Parts: sequence; structure tokens; C-alpha cells
Amino acid sequence: MERGENVKESRHLDKILLKNLVLKNVTGVDSWQRLKSQPVIINVWLYTDITAAGNSDHVTSSIHYGHVTKAITQLTEKSTFKSIEELGHAIVHLGCVDFGAERTTVKVEQPKALLHAAAAGVQLSRTKQDYEGLEDKKQVVTTGTVSGLGKEDMVFVKDMRLSTIIGVNPWEREEKQVVVVNLTVYPSEQRKGEESSKSHHMRTMVRTLARYIEASDYKTVEAFAVAVARIAIEKCHVNKIRVQFEKPSAILFADASGIEVTRDRAWLNSVLEQEKQSNKVFAHHQVQEGIKEIPVSYTQTAYIALGSNVGDRVKNLYAALDMLETDCSSVVLDTSFLYETPPMYYTEQPAFLNAACKIATCLEPQQLLERLKHVESTLGREASFRNAPRPVDLDILFYNDLVMESETLTIPHIGIQEREFVLWPLCDIAKDMEHPKLYKTCGQLLSQLLKVAAETEEGVAQIDKVVPIQPQQLWKWKSKTYIMGILNTTPDSFSDGGNYVDVDKAVEAAERMKKEGADIIDIGGMSTRPGANDQFPEEEEIRRVVPVIKKLRERGFDLPISIDTFRASVAQAAIDAGANLINDISGGSRDPKMLSVMAKTKVPVCLMHMRGDAKTMMSKDNVSYENDDVVEDVTYQLHSLVQNALAAGVYRWNIIIDPGLGFAKTAKHDIEILRRLGDMVQGSESVLDGFPSLMGPSRKKFIGNLTGVQEADKRSFGTAGAVAASIAGGANILRVHDVRPMWEVTQVCDSIWRSA
Repeated sequence: MERGENVKESRHLDKILLKNLVLKNVTGVDSWQRLKSQPVIINVWLYTDITAAGNSDHVTSSIHYGHVTKAITQLTEKSTFKSIEELGHAIVHLGCVDFGAERTTVKVEQPKALLHAAAAGVQLSRTKQDYEGLEDKKQVVTTGTVSGLGKEDMVFVKDMRLSTIIGVNPWEREEKQVVVVNLTVYPSEQRKGEESSKSHHMRTMVRTLARYIEASDYKTVEAFAVAVARIAIEKCHVNKIRVQFEKPSAILFADASGIEVTRDRAWLNSVLEQEKQSNKVFAHHQVQEGIKEIPVSYTQTAYIALGSNVGDRVKNLYAALDMLETDCSSVVLDTSFLYETPPMYYTEQPAFLNAACKIATCLEPQQLLERLKHVESTLGREASFRNAPRPVDLDILFYNDLVMESETLTIPHIGIQEREFVLWPLCDIAKDMEHPKLYKTCGQLLSQLLKVAAETEEGVAQIDKVVPIQPQQLWKWKSKTYIMGILNTTPDSFSDGGNYVDVDKAVEAAERMKKEGADIIDIGGMSTRPGANDQFPEEEEIRRVVPVIKKLRERGFDLPISIDTFRASVAQAAIDAGANLINDISGGSRDPKMLSVMAKTKVPVCLMHMRGDAKTMMSKDNVSYENDDVVEDVTYQLHSLVQNALAAGVYRWNIIIDPGLGFAKTAKHDIEILRRLGDMVQGSESVLDGFPSLMGPSRKKFIGNLTGVQEADKRSFGTAGAVAASIAGGANILRVHDVRPMWEVTQVCDSIWRSA
């Protein structure tokens, strides 16, 4: 980019133009991610002084555009470039250095680069002065600001044609219409303390935005354009973007109507701060403690694969994650779900537990590798034959978007694209991340691998998403629907209050539910029904639940036990007594210490959606949802709870979600959630995709409203219908009072909806 006097000087220079030169070249991949020759369209502006040629009418006194065309043609068609930016820099270098232009601007377009757009391209400008002092002017593509994208440069996408719902008129809400979107991305220099200014690969950004646009249903073009700009900055990490949006069908006697907006990271930071202050995304009762802080020096991002198939596999993985933070100068930012996978390559060994995590670190790749090897050694891995059994295996999958190869380290990891056990967990936390050498996202690599595997004689590998529900026991989420038996040790629960206040009676009830088919027992010491008292002392709640848990464990009770509480001290006491899961109706939001307890204890947790407390949850404000869409509102508020838990260090594989039937919801809301549960928890478009879900319809008021059965303990038949609907929608755990009847319902429903 020009600076200072260069800008002023260029305004007095003449320009020699080369317009729409069409050439054939291998520049990155085509729209199907194939490394093939494709057309490129090149425009060049050479800033120079043509006075001598103008006065003498002699071409040798100027830059000959014919010679420039020939040089660009030879350069383009005889060379291969990794990216369109690299080709652009090579042409700029040609103009400034080889032909002596005071300034060269080049615009390079690839009309076949993207499936949903007319073209993608880049525009660069450099001056002759930018190349002065460089020892090797031929290496401009790797040299500082000459090769980087300056503030005047831009990357653009032309004419994305997509279909979406957009408009305020009723007829516009009924059918999708074509919209045209143009994007211009302006990179900027990274300042100390700012997030990286490097944008996603353009193809990845377009893919992300296209999915968002086609699933959206905005009423105004203003909201649409601003939302697209926000997604690009927030999710695709661009620093500044211009979004031009057109509706060709809007005006009968005009080609289109539309809007153009420009937004940058400073704007986004302001918006996020406003949302934080107003609690627009989701209001918490108190400020949470335990959210991880990232040291300012931890500026590098890496993705690490974790595996174990020797000893206590879960314990090994937990120890490795702890050591990533204590011994590897890193902070774990996110974890995948957990998978049990068959061994690959050397198959005569036990099954693995596999996961992936995202870390922030200050270590360079080789340093990080050395620390990871230290962790493996500390946790018992010994030198042996390749692919041998091991307590812990740690591999660097990605390090920023670095591509490197040395004797001891290759980044990206060489085996990513051929390993399901790597791609499944990697897609949980980096599905849209593009492989910098293969030019496909992790999601595309997995889809491609599964398709190839399905066509082989062996077929797709048997890989199970699991949760370590208690020591030495895994639950496989796809295998069955799990029954959670309700055990209330309270005097005032809505349907069984006072039945199990006595410890011995509570223990007998747990034993009975086990015989009836329960997979886990949920013990609660506080009623959370509407109108109940949920403000009594924590010591009283502990007194109600801990003796029951202790006595069960003393008697050798081997089912997992869940503690139903929103209080951190109660959860901790219950875990110490032998409980295995924390079931928090507030999703970790009511007690500021709860997320820390969840992260520290490393047990599975259920995050439920509710608003208010027992006395206020059914108030008018708390049962009012934006646009009267309870499913969308609850989905995004649950997503907020999940993000808080992840930020506090709760592992993704330990998180279960619960939409909270009956909690700050009318009967109409409960029915709508049951009807659309699959939309909430399944499918790539849902922000909760992949998270297992718990549903608690048992004996709820909405069932009484539908059936006319007023006595809560007589609503078994209605509960059975709601249980069946929950399983049809993909629920993984059913929290019920009547264990045996609901167990029978699950046997039938599982045979219909879960059988392969």
C-alpha cells in the first residue's frame, strides 16, 4: 500500500491499463476443491509518467502494454501458485520491479472458484519503494508488508446467488426468493492485544455465510446485511467487511433494490459489550466464577488429538488434559465429544477412547511437540513398535494454519484425512476449519472418508459417542434410551412429596427402581415446582440427600447416582458421597460457584433451561419468548449455557442438555418443544447438534391439561405418550417417576427409532 508522499505522488501519475486478460492457470483449487487448471481474469493498472512517449510518439519511452501482457501470460500459464493472492503478488512484482512502474495495482478474479458465486478474487497495490532494500526481490511472496494484505488491498466475492426468506410482506414469508450478495474483505495490520487479523480461507467463509443466509428468515434487508457482516467478523475472523445485498425481485421496474453496509471488529466489540451489559443473549442471576483466563502471551492456537487404550482410559485422558495446562504452557479452550473406536493399523489391541481439544499456547510447534512427548512419557507411554497400545497418545493436528514438515513433525498431521477416529472429534470443534493443504474442511474430509468407507467390504467403522457416567462404565448414546428414576427426598414435591424423606425408604425406592429397569437414580433434596420454597439453607438440602447417597454406596448400590441441585456446595457434597452426575435446573447459572465445581469434579452434568426461580418462573415475563418461538429461544439460551460451561473447563463430552419442560413454559410451549425436539438437538443447522439430551415430561401439568387427569401420580398414560414423543425427537435420557411402565415404553420406541 502507498503511504505518505507515495499517495500524493500517484495522483499525478498516468495509468497504463490492461483490462480483462483471460488466462489459464493452476491457482489453488477449483469450486470442487480439485487442483486443476482454471480460468483467471486479470486487470492491471501501471502508474507511470508517459510524458516522454506522449511528446515523442515513441513507445520505447513508456511501458509497452504488449510486453506486459506477454510477461504476465508467461508468468501465469507456466507457473503454479498456491493461492490467488500469491499470483497477484507475482504480477505486482512484475509491474514494479521488472517494468519499473511507480505503482502497480492488480485485480485477479477466478470465475470458477466458488459454487455459489460468479467469481472470487483479490486486488493488490504496491509501489516501487515497497521493494527497495529487499535482498531478494523475487521472494516478495514471503516478505513482510509486500506480500501481506495491506489496508488498501481487498479480497472479494462477486454475485453470490442464494435463496432465502426475506421481506415483511406476508407473501414474502411464504416462499424463498433469490438474493445476490457481494462481499469485500479488507484485511488490516494486527495490533498488540487484538485478535488475529488473518481471515479464514475465502471458500470457508463463503460456505459459512451461504449456510447461514439460506437458513435465515429476516424481515428487513438492514437486519440481514448487518447479521451477515457480524457472522463474517465473529465466526470467520475477518477484521473489516463490506456487504452489498440485493433483492432482484423486490421492485418490478428496477433490476434490484438493496443495501450496502461496512462493519469492522471495533463495531463488533462495541455490540458485544452492549449485549453483555444488557444481558441480551441470556441473563444470569449472578456473575459466574471459574471462567478460564488466557494469558496475553498465549497467541497461538493448536488442535490436539488425544487417545488411550491401556489402563483407566478416562483417567488417562483427564490427566493428559490437566498436564496440557500445568506442563505445556497452554490453556484448553474446548474439547470434543468422546468416542470409543476400534484400533486401526495394528488391530490386535483393545479399543481406544479418542477425543480432540483446542488449545491456546505460547509454544512454537517443536516446543509443543516436546512437551506433549513429556506428558506421554509421564503417563506411562513407553517406546515400542508403531501403533502399539498406549496409555496416552497426543498428536498435533493443526497449528494455526501452518504448513510445515521436518524430520520429527509434520503439520497438519499427515493422517488426518484417513482416520475416522481423528475426524469425528475434530469435527465437533472445528468442522468448518479448512485443511491448509487439502483445501477441504474437516467436515468435508469426514463426509468423503465415510462415503469411501461405505463402499468397501469392511464398511464404516463402529465408532460410538460415549460418556464416562461413572468409573469404568461408559454409556453409548446411540445404543439405547436411558431411564433416570426420580427420587425426591423432600416433603413438598408436586407428586411424591414426603414419600422418601426417611433414608431407609429412599434407599428401598432406589433399589426398587433399579430392579424395574432404571439406569440412573436422580436424588433431589429441594422441590423446584412452581411456587415451591427454594431458598431454605444449603445445610438442610445436604442433610436430605447425602445420607441417602452414602447408604446406597455402603450397600453396594452400583447404578450411577445423579444429584438434582443448583447449589455448588450441595453438588460437591453429593459427589464426595458417591454421586456421579450433577443435574442443575439453572444450567449452572444460579450459583456462581457451580461451574467451577462441575469443571473440578469432571463428572457429567445436565444443563437445563429455565427462567426465574420457583416463585417467579411462571410470571408473564418469564413465559414470554421472542417472536413467540419458544424452540428457537430455548435453543440459543441452552447454547449460551453450554458455552459458559465450556469456558469454565467443563468437557464437552460431559455435557447433557435439558429444554426444561414445565419450567417457565406454558402447556403450549411444552407441546411445541416435544414436537420440534429433533430440530433443537439434531442436524448440522442446530447450535446444539451432537449434545445428548434429557427430557423430563413425567406427570407434568401439561399432561393433566391434555388428559383432564388432575392427580399428578395418575398421569402415567399421558406420560407414556410424552416419553414416546421424546424418544422420537432424539432424547437420550428420560427422567421419570414410574420406572417400569416407562422402561417398557422405551423398549418399544427404541426398537422402532434406534434399531439400525
